Amino acid sequence: MTNHDEAAAVRPLTQAWVSRYLEAGERIVSTEALHGGVTAEMRRLTIGTRDGGTRDLVLRTVVNVEHAEDWLNGEADTLNLLTGTEVPAPELVAVDPTAAHCEYPSLLMTHLAGRTILDDYGLETRVPLLARQLVAIHALRPTERPRDYVTLTTADTVVTPKGADAAAWAAAIDVIRKPAPSYEGRFLHRDFQPGNVLFDALGARITGVVDWAATSWGPTDLDVAHCSANLALLHGPAWGLRFAQAYEEAGGVLAAVASERLYWLVRDALAFSEELQLVSQPWREAGRTDLTTQAVEQRLDAYITNLMDTLS
Repeated sequence: MTNHDEAAAVRPLTQAWVSRYLEAGERIVSTEALHGGVTAEMRRLTIGTRDGGTRDLVLRTVVNVEHAEDWLNGEADTLNLLTGTEVPAPELVAVDPTAAHCEYPSLLMTHLAGRTILDDYGLETRVPLLARQLVAIHALRPTERPRDYVTLTTADTVVTPKGADAAAWAAAIDVIRKPAPSYEGRFLHRDFQPGNVLFDALGARITGVVDWAATSWGPTDLDVAHCSANLALLHGPAWGLRFAQAYEEAGGVLAAVASERLYWLVRDALAFSEELQLVSQPWREAGRTDLTTQAVEQRLDAYITNLMDTLS
């Protein structure tokens, strides 16, 4: 077996576990580290088949992360739920959520064709596609609801960037001191953003949606707010509000009252303040070297200010 770099190597116990789920005569012939993951190690495994061909699988390994068992069990359940739906998601092959067989908790799934696209070119085409895909996800009606959504950011944990518009940030923080608005729950991806969506070579069609570990039940506004904040940091503040508009144009339903929309948009945007380095590092690894921590801080400040000026 060959691997493209040391980080791609599969640990011995995990390799043996993966081999249990291969067809007779198949073997792992190469591995490749996949960049972009924040909370897990991701690897593409190329499997040699009996007829001399190859196929790919994806291995998620969660190393020293609290609640890994819950995350992997949740993702496994979601992948099974999505089988046979119109949402293009990987198929579950196997899961070892407690590391009973592997060195660390792991999940094995099929590999989807396509690529993530994080650059600005073609964004006008991709945003409506993202919006339509998210509407389709929210239309799912599972027989069993996933866990309720979680937001860890509080008014006291927000980190205001140096040089930020202090008045706008203080006003935004005051917004999330209030109780969450009432909502009609929907099936949420909970980390729907460009880094978790695969496109064809031309960027004209979505071929897959990945990373279902945080799937939950909550307001559609929260999923929209998360993608909006990512777009604002990746491509500029104006794209945050543009995505919410595209979501409605695609048939999605958001809170009817501006103050309620503002609550969810601000809550998710402020959450980025606590982990800008962590969030932006995978973007730089993917080629967006312009997105330094300072540049992302400036975009987040502009986005927060834009939200407060537009919706408050």
